[in-house]
Amino acid sequence: MTPHPIITPASRTRTRLGRLGAGIALLSTLALGACGLQPSAAYIPPVNPGSIEEIPGAADGKVFTVTSKNFTEAVILGKISVIAAEAAGFSVKDLTNVPGSVSARKLMTSGQADLTWEYTGTAWLTYLNEEEGIADPHEQWQAVHDADLANGLTWGPAAELNNSYGMAIRPDAPGELGAVTKMSQLADLKPEDRTICVAAEFNSRPDGLTPMLEAYDIPRGEADGTPEDNIGIYDAGPIYSATAAGQCNFGNVYLTDGRIKAMGLVVLEDDRQFFPAYNAAPVFFTQTLEEYPQLEEVYAPIAEKLTTEQMQELNRQVDVDGDDPVDVALRWMVDEGFVTER
Repeated sequence: MTPHPIITPASRTRTRLGRLGAGIALLSTLALGACGLQPSAAYIPPVNPGSIEEIPGAADGKVFTVTSKNFTEAVILGKISVIAAEAAGFSVKDLTNVPGSVSARKLMTSGQADLTWEYTGTAWLTYLNEEEGIADPHEQWQAVHDADLANGLTWGPAAELNNSYGMAIRPDAPGELGAVTKMSQLADLKPEDRTICVAAEFNSRPDGLTPMLEAYDIPRGEADGTPEDNIGIYDAGPIYSATAAGQCNFGNVYLTDGRIKAMGLVVLEDDRQFFPAYNAAPVFFTQTLEEYPQLEEVYAPIAEKLTTEQMQELNRQVDVDGDDPVDVALRWMVDEGFVTER
């Protein structure tokens, strides 16, 4: 099928959330809006169960609704979830690719959607309004799991994939730059070598550039630290190519972005664990999960297979190769044995 243009991970926002538009019932049509996609419900690939088994009673009239945000990774995870629900026997409504994080969240908390994938750090900082993230992945998951029960949502086990922020360098960086593998080593560089490309959002986030530099003992705006002239503010997408081309020595990236691999960038070790955990996990509307507790058995094995490296590759197939997210999702589900093609 012909690939549709996709909003890439560069367009994701974690704190600048759009308002929920009136007419939430029209969201499957609104998906045509900002990103130019066809309505997500237009194509649900027919599949048969593989390792996913049909859930007793799933076919007895329940319409299982899956939603997602409208950046590449979220759409891929949403399509994986649609395919899994189809294999489990449900009649599925596809509300993936919803514009705006608030819209997807409202669909879940109102019970108009039964499942989404969410990031632990996003829920903790944005939806639950906590001031600081938690670096330990399990502790962060447990915290959001416990807090979101009051909102009628139950978090399934988190995937290893961590779509947190990171700092990347080109692998052929010259001189002493080429020896940098850890973020703590940035403090040892000459100020003129400490040039950084960042997205506007990252420049002002509470887990962004200024507190990151502070955590690594690098004064911002000072001649012996990181002068303001060393900091380039970019749209998020061009940061990858600017870093690869040496326009800046370091660039802020999303860890699961397929362009890291495609452009040969190397992510520095966050050896002081500054960045919060942003592990993805399936999140269920609690009433639906209580009615069909087998859903956890459907989605937990999927989460177990999704590593940061695996998600980079799936994102790359969309953002670099131009494949359609539903085709990428279906191939992966078949390759992993979760489903078979009908």
